[in-house]
Amino acid sequence: MAHGIKECPSCALDVDRDEHPDVCPYCGYEYPKEKPTTKATAALFVVLMLLFVFYSAC
Repeated sequence: MAHGIKECPSCALDVDRDEHPDVCPYCGYEYPKEKPTTKATAALFVVLMLLFVFYSAC
């Protein structure tokens, strides 16, 4: 699939998320909003896991 094209989980049609970022134009499915802290939390988790692996191997 091209960049920005995602499959709608409700109707399974390809939707250009660059043109329709919030709602599927075919079935009206509203895509969930990502919380701004989600990526920061994931990055922190990865760093903590790497530290754990590094220090447990020593």
